[in-house]
Amino acid sequence: MDRAQLADFLRTRREALQPEDVGLPRGARRRAPGLRREEVALLCDMSVDYWSRLEQGRGPQPSDQMLTAVARGLRLTLAERDHLFRLAGHHAPERVGRSEHVAPGLMRVLDRLHDTPAQVMTDLGETLVQNAAAVALFGDASRLTGLDRVAAYRWFTHPASRRIYPERDHDLRGRVFVAELRTALARQGAGSRAEQAVTALLASGEEFARVWADHEVGLVHGPTKCFVHPEVGELTLECQKLLDAEQSQVLLVLTAVPGTPDDDRLRLLTTLGRQALDA
Repeated sequence: MDRAQLADFLRTRREALQPEDVGLPRGARRRAPGLRREEVALLCDMSVDYWSRLEQGRGPQPSDQMLTAVARGLRLTLAERDHLFRLAGHHAPERVGRSEHVAPGLMRVLDRLHDTPAQVMTDLGETLVQNAAAVALFGDASRLTGLDRVAAYRWFTHPASRRIYPERDHDLRGRVFVAELRTALARQGAGSRAEQAVTALLASGEEFARVWADHEVGLVHGPTKCFVHPEVGELTLECQKLLDAEQSQVLLVLTAVPGTPDDDRLRLLTTLGRQALDA
């Protein structure tokens, strides 16, 4: 671990970022260049004290998970992310196949979406980063670990995960999740995370095995989805996806038709998300 170079790299990257780059208001009394330490600490989901110690060259060696959070918070490119890992005394993550690093451009789009749920996901339905409205709707899926991060795995092993959809849609949603998992397996191949999920699911019970045996492909959730939220009730949202083909990631954005009851419920949901973030 090169503490001096790591500290310098973190400081220069922080000072190079402007509030507008990460969706934060500039404010009237900003004097220092770039972002404040407390702003970066919030983006990286760490304490201000921890960030300050890293930037001053006296902090502990960050873990892989912490470095991943820093790379996202600072909107680093892949080259910058690899450099960060090496300065911290870690091997840079492999770039072969799938990656959980979110491209800065995709993060900038997400940063500008404050009034509607949005999140970045892998082709396995793993949530990498969410805005406050998405957390209010789905829960904080970015903190899940292991195979629980895979959408299809949660669907068949954690029945509570289905509550977000009305029961009338459960059959279709389950079939779509399985079709997406099959497509990911064909793309990733043997020994992949997709294969691990399929193997575990086949051993988990008859429901998945029955749907898997149908060998359905090409099923999609459709342009609209109906959700059930415990505080705002049922709402129908339109789903748009922005694909990052190089990273095999999708930015999912959910919107409501303006002036409809769904729009009113979505506004309430967004307010709840902001209140939770402030808390």
